[in-house]
Amino acid sequence: MYLVTIVGNTLILLLIRLDSRLHTPVYFFLSVLSFVDFCYTNSIIPQMLAHLISARKSIPFYSCVLQLYVSLGLCGSEFFLLRAMAYDHYVAMCHPLYYTVIMHGELCLGLAAGCLVAGFSNSLMEAIITFQLPLCHNVINHFVCETLAVLQLTCVDISFNKVMVAISGFLVIMLPCSLVLFSYAYIIAAILHIHSTQGCCKAFRTRASHLTVICMCFGAIIFTYLVPQLASLAEEEK
Repeated sequence: MYLVTIVGNTLILLLIRLDSRLHTPVYFFLSVLSFVDFCYTNSIIPQMLAHLISARKSIPFYSCVLQLYVSLGLCGSEFFLLRAMAYDHYVAMCHPLYYTVIMHGELCLGLAAGCLVAGFSNSLMEAIITFQLPLCHNVINHFVCETLAVLQLTCVDISFNKVMVAISGFLVIMLPCSLVLFSYAYIIAAILHIHSTQGCCKAFRTRASHLTVICMCFGAIIFTYLVPQLASLAEEEK
């Protein structure tokens, strides 16, 4: 699965780079998303694979800090990018005559850069408030240095940290998700106004892949971080 992810994202990047017909805003955002996903996968999986075949499963403290910061930043950036892609789909569907005027190159670059800045700003905040706490244990019951898993190593009250994680979850997960749903409400309304059945089906098909990714990404992360757990079991959280 690791090789499939790496090869798949690499092929997407190469195809978009080499085919001039794909030099459009929608494929620009797709290429940025593939690049972020490529980096995100490499921030977690190689270390996990090494631990699977190694008798000694350890990671240096500063490597753990870096892994949490980078993986969390890239993950947050993905959610913001999915929001930017939803906005691109909204403009293409609801304002097709003004699409090239609205989605110009500078705006696309600005949106992509803003997504990365927002993701890593949130990650920096979480990393700082997490690793400033005194750690009483050094065994992480997880396959990655992840915020909730690292907080279990502390020997002080983490109520403030849990509040900050909830706020972060709202800003990085729920806010983009709500804006995506808001955009798709307009998109679906526009599609339903298409009189041709063939045109309506084609419009739904072109948006289906993006909507599938949104459901998988936001669904998994909401279930992991925002849905109240019936039992605070580390195995369940993993």
